[in-house]
Amino acid sequence: MQEKMTKKFTVEEPFWDIFPDVHIAVLVAKGIDNSDYGRVPKDLLAKANKTALKWVPDARISANPVVADWREAFRKFKTKKGARCAVENLLKRAANDKGVGHINPAVDMYNSVSLDWAFPIGGEDLDNIDGDIRLTVARGGEKFWPISEADGEAQEALPGEVIYADDHSVLTRCLAWRDSARAEATENSHNIIFYMENINPERAEDHQKAMDELKQKIHDYFGVDATSWIVSRDNPSIEVY
Repeated sequence: MQEKMTKKFTVEEPFWDIFPDVHIAVLVAKGIDNSDYGRVPKDLLAKANKTALKWVPDARISANPVVADWREAFRKFKTKKGARCAVENLLKRAANDKGVGHINPAVDMYNSVSLDWAFPIGGEDLDNIDGDIRLTVARGGEKFWPISEADGEAQEALPGEVIYADDHSVLTRCLAWRDSARAEATENSHNIIFYMENINPERAEDHQKAMDELKQKIHDYFGVDATSWIVSRDNPSIEVY
């Protein structure tokens, strides 16, 4: 009998040296149909774009506390020029009345939760992950093929940059700022891992509520009961697949 292959999600010590108090919600949804756009409400993102406005009442985006928290976090590690936390980009679009647009059902779903709660959320196709997933600090030179540039020349992570990576290459740069084309969640994805970081311990309750909302939406929209964990320095590694 062939031994079942497993995948782990591990946050490595160099990350904890920078962010000892971060908690990461991890959810895995198996067997979803991400090609049926009728699974998510048509007004899902429109409502979430409106909800997001409560997080950015100040016209100067960096003055809003949830954005200021992440601006400060991004000063603690090496970033590519212009990189901002993923949730800042979403909130900025909502505040500028541009709105976050549709991509595919799973991405629309987690973007709606991100807008509702002002936490960054990433999603990857587990079937395209090579080995284990690691949240760590780059040595420098790790390869990365960004979305929309899969056939182009690879980028390289910077020394000291915080990255998600597997055994093949970088999955996202600057935490969940930009996704890899190799493992992005697409219409053809059936098994997806979601992760959501919280850098502010005072927002622990909101973080839990955001995880619960994402889990409920996975159930309501895809008919799947997701498995969830909270990863912390005291619980830095989990088996996800």
